[in-house]
Amino acid sequence: MKVLFAGTPAVAVPSLRRLVEDGYDVVAVLTREDAPLGRKRVLTPSPVAAAAAELGLATIKANRITHEAKEAIAAAGADVAAIVAYGGIIPADALAIPEHGWINLHFSLLPAWRGAAPVQHAVIAGDDVTGAATFQLEEGLDTGPVLGQLTQGIDPATTSGELLEELSVSGAVLLSQTLAGVDDGRIVPVPQSGPATHAPKLSLKDGRVDWAQPALAIRRRINGVTPEPGAWTTLDGARFKIGPLRRDVWNDTPTREATRALAAEHPELAALAPGAVFVAPGKRPRPFVGTGSHPIELETVQPAGKKMMPATDWARGGAAREANFA
Repeated sequence: MKVLFAGTPAVAVPSLRRLVEDGYDVVAVLTREDAPLGRKRVLTPSPVAAAAAELGLATIKANRITHEAKEAIAAAGADVAAIVAYGGIIPADALAIPEHGWINLHFSLLPAWRGAAPVQHAVIAGDDVTGAATFQLEEGLDTGPVLGQLTQGIDPATTSGELLEELSVSGAVLLSQTLAGVDDGRIVPVPQSGPATHAPKLSLKDGRVDWAQPALAIRRRINGVTPEPGAWTTLDGARFKIGPLRRDVWNDTPTREATRALAAEHPELAALAPGAVFVAPGKRPRPFVGTGSHPIELETVQPAGKKMMPATDWARGGAAREANFA
């Protein structure tokens, strides 16, 4: 089976490698054009382009499916196109080029979380289960019939980046199996059913923490926007970044009783206003922040102009003891 593979970010690389390992004839790779990265804005190939070069595969680089891109896709002679996070719209006339159309690997259980950031929105929403689905690409946004799917539980301590990395590996297997089923005619497309939710691309403002929200919602948002666009608040007018929260020390054992004993010793901890910081004293100072419910304990932070650090290191400074996030 001749396959055109379309993808751009690192999350798509496991699928490309899996198809090659499983013996598919990947006749070409469609990816976005080289982009300027870093402080020096050096033009850099996409992760998929770099993997394609390593594998010795022909590459079509296009940010939009222009007439020239369509000609290159048609010239590749693929029986099917497999697409994973390409980052561009495939127009109707391009969808019709391969005999078996375009098969999309999407990291949600469709119709849940249609859009560019399904894993991030699932973590922010506090979903217990997510997964991946392969579906026939059509003109609507992730609306095509489902060809296969897998499910995976969401650990409350995981970040969207970690979950997406896991799904990129298991999803690669699903994509390979789906192509095999399409090739031998075993797979019957199933129309999507049930309520649809949408997962638009996250912007920097989506990473801002609203301390008036309950602690659980804040924890989910911080983990959901990690690593991109990243969680942040402001301190003295400057952006202050916040790393993932692995524990809810207020409610989860084994730290719950110790934390509540600490609050009994320091009543101001339990009475923290949203955004107010309290540093519990000791050899290992513990910084807590007030929320709309109970305080949370910071684990890693990045003050303006500095690198990410353990929150206990930041808490040793005098500024932390007078901090108030906005």
